Amino acid sequence: MTPRIELAGVSKRFGSRQVLDGLDVAVMPGESLVIIGGSGTGKSVMLKCILGLIPIDGGSIKVDGEEVAGLRGAALDAHRTRFGMLFQGGALFDSLPVWRNISFALSGTPADRRSAAIDNLARVGLAAEVADLKPAELSGGMQKRVALARAIAARPPIIFFDEPTAGLDPITAAVINRLIRTLVTDLKITAITITHDMASVRLIADRVAMLHAGKIIWNGPLAGLNACDNAYVRQFITGSADGPIQMPGARP
Repeated sequence: MTPRIELAGVSKRFGSRQVLDGLDVAVMPGESLVIIGGSGTGKSVMLKCILGLIPIDGGSIKVDGEEVAGLRGAALDAHRTRFGMLFQGGALFDSLPVWRNISFALSGTPADRRSAAIDNLARVGLAAEVADLKPAELSGGMQKRVALARAIAARPPIIFFDEPTAGLDPITAAVINRLIRTLVTDLKITAITITHDMASVRLIADRVAMLHAGKIIWNGPLAGLNACDNAYVRQFITGSADGPIQMPGARP
């Protein structure tokens, strides 16, 4: 089976800093891959490279077997329509009511778009009355649900989740994690999630990959995570201060 997304030997440098250094990773259709790794390891840069927001310096990025690195103009626009995105901060438009936020990328009459927004609100467990509220009138958890409804509204085959539970309390975070897992399964979405939250990893992932020093240093099924003997992975999943991963600027 052809991977839905495949990165091979991808490199990206910003000035003297090598962020991605021969990155290899593949995601199969319908699979939920979670990328873990410390802050500044290139997780968000990887997503931006796949979307064509940042040009790569070398390597290959294929989606459904077709090379997408270097796309421009209409071809790049068409490429991006395959993706939905749940941003870390939600990124809702404060001046627009919820229904217009959700239907922002949809076509059709206002009535059709509002109806579609309400249908998607129901998918994320929110009532139709929420459609006419402004984002400022919602709790953090409700805002995240609205952002998730927007991400799935156009039924993209691929969705990226960028720190989906950032800023949420543990209970709300668990609800969002389970909701993401349910939507990915029910809509047969291919998903890449980047997160520091191990609770999210365990609820969302089919497979886990760890990014460190610009490379994938471990890649395997969620069931194999706890038995992994990679020292970097062990330190990350246990949250230990002792190990090979050091905070930037820390003394050895």
